[in-house]
Amino acid sequence: MAVHAASLRRSGGVAGAIRIPGCTWRQTRLRAWRAELFTQCVACHGAEGLGLPDGSTPKIAGQHFRVLVKQLVDFRYGKRWDPRMEQRANSHLGAFKDIADVSSYLSQQPGKSQRNAPERNLDETGAALYSASCASCHGAEGEGNDAGAVPLLAGQHPEYVLRQLQSAVDGRGPALKQLHGPRVKGLDADQLRAISNYLSNLGSTD
Repeated sequence: MAVHAASLRRSGGVAGAIRIPGCTWRQTRLRAWRAELFTQCVACHGAEGLGLPDGSTPKIAGQHFRVLVKQLVDFRYGKRWDPRMEQRANSHLGAFKDIADVSSYLSQQPGKSQRNAPERNLDETGAALYSASCASCHGAEGEGNDAGAVPLLAGQHPEYVLRQLQSAVDGRGPALKQLHGPRVKGLDADQLRAISNYLSNLGSTD
């Protein structure tokens, strides 16, 4: 069951009981508090923040701090659409400091990924399409950029990436329509899938 951030703050939870070697008491308490905030995300994103392969929930572990903060704030103010996340950004993460704290925690978690096995020609097509349409912002290796709040895409679930690309083509969501629509509007379903599969394999382990 999700616990409201304010109640966690009042109780202190496990924060007072955990000690991490090399950290001050204050640092240890802050890290434990951030981990407690993340427990509100586990039901959808998983215990390690790795999301679901079916694309219904993205991997958020290892994502850039500023990207996570921006997306949570965008959910709060209707600039990004998802009923589940809109509720959590508004009620479960009450204060802006809670958003910053849970984002900091997630950005430091390992974003594990496994390589898919697309057909070779599909992988090569995806690489060429990504380079032409996406790399100028998201980086040659899909690494994104924390300072510019550009998402890390390498290793993301292909079905999630595909869903976001399809939303951009269809003009669903203010940010997707404005920032990504013009870049992918002319791509067909096979080309969008090729990009998604290519990105999922970047930075992955065999």
